[in-house]
Amino acid sequence: MPSFFRRKAAAVAIAALALALAGGGIAAAQPTTKAPGGQPASRGAQQPAVTAASLNSAKAALAKGDAVTAASIDLYRTVVNANGTKARGDGVVIKYGVGQYEVQFGSNVATAFYVATIGRPDSCCVPPGGEVSVAPRLLTPNGVFIQTRNSAGVAADLPFYLIVHR
Repeated sequence: MPSFFRRKAAAVAIAALALALAGGGIAAAQPTTKAPGGQPASRGAQQPAVTAASLNSAKAALAKGDAVTAASIDLYRTVVNANGTKARGDGVVIKYGVGQYEVQFGSNVATAFYVATIGRPDSCCVPPGGEVSVAPRLLTPNGVFIQTRNSAGVAADLPFYLIVHR
């Protein structure tokens, strides 16, 4: 059994390294400070309000689950185009505004590790420079909130890769 966990840890480490090399940057979400009211402190940008359509989508994704049982899923991966459409991978993508995305999965990912990087969905070119931030989606235990910015720190629609490890 210990060799199984070693192989699994090695696979996750290699995937994170590949994302960093392919996308040129990496972001991991783990709030360290809390603002008043228990919300994570941010750099001035807040998540958009959760809409009824988003909540219905999240409930449907949880009810449907994925092709395999939720207990056996430890790793989700998604590639998202700049316009908010899913290029490939797991989950349902919702685009809220400029540089604001939500990806919903078929199981609870509220306590998972999130890794995102700017990256093109094709094998054409070097991705645009920029920043990506990830966080648990408020009021949506199966959702992840992603925000992308250009190199100047201004919200911008950029393609990205997302890995969620439960």
